[in-house]
Amino acid sequence: MTHSDMKGLIWATTDSNHRMRVLSLYRQILRSLNSPKLELSYAARLAKKAEVRTIFMLGSEERSTHNIQDLIDTAEYALSHLREGKIPKHVQ
Repeated sequence: MTHSDMKGLIWATTDSNHRMRVLSLYRQILRSLNSPKLELSYAARLAKKAEVRTIFMLGSEERSTHNIQDLIDTAEYALSHLREGKIPKHVQ
């Protein structure tokens, strides 16, 4: 699946109330992984980006508004850490 197919999948399956927020978070997280603040090798950056794409692809299949909001909250948490130059830990 290409990047443009992925974006289309997210766009097509996300509730319209959350659609723009999800796409924005997706793009911001991918861009944040390029930050020089993150001490990642090129291979590690590519691996993290693949992980993000997979998470968003699986999340795009979610239909529950409550679960979608949880995914958005988790993405915002991850983005806040990435902006600080930290790789987010798993949320317990």
